Amino acid sequence: MVRTYIKKVDAAIESGDSAAALEALNVAIPVIDKMAQKGIMHRNKAARHKSRLNAKIQSLAS
Repeated sequence: MVRTYIKKVDAAIESGDSAAALEALNVAIPVIDKMAQKGIMHRNKAARHKSRLNAKIQSLAS
């Protein structure tokens, strides 16, 4: 589930649409957090995913 949402954000970034990428990220962040909270994913890995996706979107916007 997490990988699917991450792929959706990456696809939006590849298309060059920063608004769609930001919207996809806002949907993906709670899913990533929930998986970290349940112990499916380590909290540092979840933070790393969120940080890298956010950095990609920020570089796309500038």
